[in-house]
Amino acid sequence: MGAAADVQIEDLRRRWPDVRTQGLPSGAILVTIGLVSLPAGWSKAATSIRFLVPAGYPFAAPDCFWADNDLLLEGGRVPCNAGNNNVIPETADPGLWFSWHVQAWNPNRDTLSSWMNTIADRLRRLK
Repeated sequence: MGAAADVQIEDLRRRWPDVRTQGLPSGAILVTIGLVSLPAGWSKAATSIRFLVPAGYPFAAPDCFWADNDLLLEGGRVPCNAGNNNVIPETADPGLWFSWHVQAWNPNRDTLSSWMNTIADRLRRLK
């Protein structure tokens, strides 16, 4: 892992203690956050979240994320801009993939914690 990623992963652990990482052959890092609480309106109260820290981080921005494959909106609907059984690159692990992107990434300002805040904001949008 790069120095910036190492420090920022430790910052993630302060808010979400169950952070695990896995180095991937491309040099990317798979970050898994164990249980992230969900607001009412989802099919369950919490989900794991996974995202990739790209090899060129922090100049290359994180993009998209995965939740538990069985996560749905209440009533059984798949969320907008999401699809289940989507395999995380360089792994054999399927998940509920969210096509979710930051509008502008500034490597001098944005961090893995700000990316996780973007993910949490998406999960608050019940659509």
